[in-house]
Amino acid sequence: MRTISLMLALLALTAGCDRPMSSGQKGAAVGAAAGTGIGLVTGGSFGQVVGAGLIGGAVGYLGGSAIGDE
Repeated sequence: MRTISLMLALLALTAGCDRPMSSGQKGAAVGAAAGTGIGLVTGGSFGQVVGAGLIGGAVGYLGGSAIGDE
């Protein structure tokens, strides 16, 4: 069952890539990943890590999207 779930998740990730990403989309993706990573590293306990990761990802997404749309 785990193998089927993994295969379906990979299929869903690759099926949405029918054309190249715009610079705004690339900036948003990179910003969200970087913000989440920084938020997870700087958090303390589990609740703080999750909150910091979510906030960092959202801020990174917005910042990356704004910079990528120039």
